[in-house]
Amino acid sequence: MAQTNILLEAGTNELEIVEFCISEPGPDGGGEYVGHYGVNVAKVLEIIRMPVVTALPNTSHPAILGAFTLRSQVIPLVDLAMWLGKERVKDAPPKVIVTEFNRVTTAFLVSGVERIHRISWEEVEPPGHFVARFSGQSITGVVKIKDKIIFLLDLETIVGELNPGLAMRLDESLDLSSGQRYRALVADDSNLVREMLKDLLRKANFEVETVHNGQECWDRLSALKNQAARENVPASKLLQVVISDIEMPSMDGHHLTRRIKEDPVLKELPVILFSSLITEKLFHKGQAVGADDQISKPEVSQLAVRAKELIRSRLGIEH
Repeated sequence: MAQTNILLEAGTNELEIVEFCISEPGPDGGGEYVGHYGVNVAKVLEIIRMPVVTALPNTSHPAILGAFTLRSQVIPLVDLAMWLGKERVKDAPPKVIVTEFNRVTTAFLVSGVERIHRISWEEVEPPGHFVARFSGQSITGVVKIKDKIIFLLDLETIVGELNPGLAMRLDESLDLSSGQRYRALVADDSNLVREMLKDLLRKANFEVETVHNGQECWDRLSALKNQAARENVPASKLLQVVISDIEMPSMDGHHLTRRIKEDPVLKELPVILFSSLITEKLFHKGQAVGADDQISKPEVSQLAVRAKELIRSRLGIEH
């Protein structure tokens, strides 16, 4: 599979996932058990055969097998089965999925790649407490296709744990506490990200409400719109900015943004997309749905600064 072509129109609430598998020994050594997993096509650069890998000194985790060169770029290779605590059956040549997100390129070794599925985010179910707990919070969604269950893996968390230097962290040197108090509505399906953004924005003098996905965010915005009508005030009196992830079950951030910008009352609300999918290749999708700003997840400390700039510009307040 060569470099992927992202054909989906922005804001349709659809996604394409690459289905891949990890084969492990069956119970009591009888046969094989095949686990089915998925990753958003938007994060996939290529799928290749096993390359020649060079070991890396002082790796932080045994799942980091080393690095290889692809088109003059040195890319780390992660054995996904080992990271998940599984023993991969080695009876067939493995495949390597080369990904890019959070402006970092990482490759993952898997048993095989099945096919690409085009689905709606409405078909993606949250993992639930049982699955989340037993997967170590590494699963972000569950998709049921025919007789199979496909688990969508949280590759950002995996990369962040393998290389803590790439994980999101706050710049404690920034002083954002001064100025007028604003209200923000944050939509993200990750508990970790929601709590981090709540902490950051509260330190920046925001009143923060969080929801788990785009559908919950839209329902809350609809309620605020009705409240504004009852009180005969503009919606911007009750809420000043929406901050949304892109990849979320039920409704994604692109579709949410499009609905906000097509609404005659809510369209004036600034919308910031905050996602690992903010890359040069995909930036145009956020523009197409009318996002006011787009920030990559590693740049978390810039979020409050740029949110305040957007609000002040929209409200006509001088800096």
